[in-house]
Amino acid sequence: MNHRLQLNDYGRIMLEHTRRSLTELHSASERIAALRNPETGTVRLGFLHSLASWFVPEIIRVFRESAPRVKFALTQAPSEDIVAMLARGEIDVAVIGPRPAADEFDWYELYVERLCLAVPESHPLSGRATIRLADASDNAFIMLRRPFGLRKLVDELFAAADVVPRIVFETIEIPTIEGLVAAGFGVAVVPSPRPTKETEGVRYVPLDDVGAFRPIGLAWPVGREPSPVVTRFLTFLANRGQGAI
Repeated sequence: MNHRLQLNDYGRIMLEHTRRSLTELHSASERIAALRNPETGTVRLGFLHSLASWFVPEIIRVFRESAPRVKFALTQAPSEDIVAMLARGEIDVAVIGPRPAADEFDWYELYVERLCLAVPESHPLSGRATIRLADASDNAFIMLRRPFGLRKLVDELFAAADVVPRIVFETIEIPTIEGLVAAGFGVAVVPSPRPTKETEGVRYVPLDDVGAFRPIGLAWPVGREPSPVVTRFLTFLANRGQGAI
């Protein structure tokens, strides 16, 4: 006598959810394995807008030569926002500058940018070898908006020089600042560009003011153990420093 068992409505519902649960468990196991494997996984990297066109693409390119299966989730934002995202655990590591004031972050300095006064190439100050902010105090200035870290640093330089700048434009991108300088709308304090990144029509005069530098480095949360792939990326950058580019 042939007896066949059939699921009733309750059984079919239970089977459907059991299959879904098994699929989710398998997916979770694969994701955990990826996190524990330094050859795979994802690095959630935050960085400054000013590093988006050269430094970050280059370090990722060089890193992936030895780790081609590693993925990156990229976020670019002002320093203050990046630091907040680090604290909330939304990103793993950041390439920022200057160093965060809070002691809840570890820091490794990669390189230091000298700050310059960007002026139109026909400007009377364009032929100077170096300059102090006080010598340019009569000019109109183009600035980054707050809360960008560079804006905070430049504000501190103006205060130290006892200069109250006459600000005519504020923006969120250094290339925009340089374009406005080239068009003759004013001068600006910017990091010294690489020769291949200089904006046509702009001269970059190094600042002689004390503290006219911007350190760029790695920041990550103290006491939060990074995943193996993030540790690998941190070690890669720490070993290479500016040599990574």
